[in-house]
Amino acid sequence: MTLTLTDKQATALKAKAAAEGLSLEAWIAKLAEQEQEPSASRPRRHIWDAIAENMKNVPPEDFAALPKDGLSQIDHYVYGVPRSAL
Repeated sequence: MTLTLTDKQATALKAKAAAEGLSLEAWIAKLAEQEQEPSASRPRRHIWDAIAENMKNVPPEDFAALPKDGLSQIDHYVYGVPRSAL
């Protein structure tokens, strides 16, 4: 199989492989093997663990910029409805 990648894409993939101590070819083979495994054999984890993992690299200044009333005024921020009086 031949893939055509930009230099930037190839560099990014090589970096991911190197981070796991693998060659690019070995890393891609590992990904392919994981995809063949039934999802039931993969360990399940709580949704909060997945969220925490996804959020661990968010800079503190981004959290500081979030609205302080975001939870109580979610309809305003998501759907644009007028703010409710709580």
